Amino acid sequence: MSGEPVSGLPAAAQVVEEALAASTSAACVVIVDELFDANVRFANNTMTTNGVRRDRRVTVVSFAESPSGMRAGVASASGPVEPAGLVAAAESEAAGASPAEDASPLEPTGADPAFAAPPETTDLGVFAALLQELRLAFGAARAEGRVLAGFASHEVRTTYLGSSAGGRHRHVQPTGAVELVARRPDGTASAWAGRAATDFADVSLAALDGELRRRLGWAGRRVDLEPGRYEVILPPDAVADLVLELDFAASGREAEDGGTVYSAGSGRTRLGERLTALPFEAWSDPAAPGLECTPFVVAPSSNVDTSVFDNGLPIGAVHWIEDGVLRHLRYHRAGARRAGAAFAPPADNLLLALPGTELSCDDLVARTERGLLLTCLWYIREVDRPTLLLTGLTRDGVYLVEGGEVVAAVNNFRFNESPLDVLGRTIEASASERALSREWHEWANRTAMPGLRVAEFNMSSVSPAS
Repeated sequence: MSGEPVSGLPAAAQVVEEALAASTSAACVVIVDELFDANVRFANNTMTTNGVRRDRRVTVVSFAESPSGMRAGVASASGPVEPAGLVAAAESEAAGASPAEDASPLEPTGADPAFAAPPETTDLGVFAALLQELRLAFGAARAEGRVLAGFASHEVRTTYLGSSAGGRHRHVQPTGAVELVARRPDGTASAWAGRAATDFADVSLAALDGELRRRLGWAGRRVDLEPGRYEVILPPDAVADLVLELDFAASGREAEDGGTVYSAGSGRTRLGERLTALPFEAWSDPAAPGLECTPFVVAPSSNVDTSVFDNGLPIGAVHWIEDGVLRHLRYHRAGARRAGAAFAPPADNLLLALPGTELSCDDLVARTERGLLLTCLWYIREVDRPTLLLTGLTRDGVYLVEGGEVVAAVNNFRFNESPLDVLGRTIEASASERALSREWHEWANRTAMPGLRVAEFNMSSVSPAS
């Protein structure tokens, strides 16, 4: 009805056309993800394992008309797929579904000329330069009495999306990361560092190892401290660990329902309210240089923020926080109409900045009379949803700063903090740079964050973790 098999297309695009051609429903969307990934692991100053994988996942969304409203049904499968069978399963589910609360017209979204291009791939060759540097780092670590461990991963996902309204879209998303942990052989000190990457061309393993060497050097002296409130410096990676939680919580519908940090009671949200005294900017933009991500909605299923009816619609830049003021929350089209808010679908990147600052994270340390440098946060969990109070642990490097210099390593802590309160108590920030959240990078790899100098950070107890 809405598509015909087309010869000469790559297999993934051909699946889209075959599924659309098999559809007998009022409307249909087909999503095909072609995934290639490669990874290497290392421990005890040597390579241990590596591997490559390929997968394909096909999702069909069928829409059925009824007197009570549009209904939607979804069917998905991985590996070799018979498109007509998947379409039949989706249509059967749509026929028995309740009317969709998120129903909106399926919009014609145009055709991408790249739709006919084959999927892009990756393999172990993407790590060639990185592994060459890593071998040198292993040799230096052995000579200096350090032990290195970690991993590197690279994934390339090519998404094909077609709709019965004529939309044909394709996007290639490369995602990479490298993590490195350095330890003393006796286990008395450790340090972590990581980098996000598109293809590792701009990742210097030598620089990463140099930073770990510096941090282990700071641990030449050890000081034990009691729980309490401390001024802290959070590097960009640790800031990402916390600020991504603000992004995860930014559902407009859930804020209306009450009980989130963005709720104002009586079905209202905090849109338009000042959240921070400093003029922080937080935004998503699929075209952000170095953080590019899918520029159209890909929704294999519906939830409170994302709708299968919005598939293929363009995603633009959205300023969630502007000049410290909450400007947007996530809404699909139906939710936005109901709430009188702007359509704001989620994008797969997040940027935070304090405009005007040119400081570095080392500058923040140099401007601290006494405080703690927290290089890594870990095992972060929500404690109280209305305030977004989080608990978590420090790990692999907490350092005492006195007189603008790092003077010792200190014990680990459990902390209790809300990321919104952290932004509210920020004294100053560094310039933003690409960051890698150790806690969340498998789900949220594309972030740019500043370092923060924060007053009264709550270290609630000492952690026995080493």
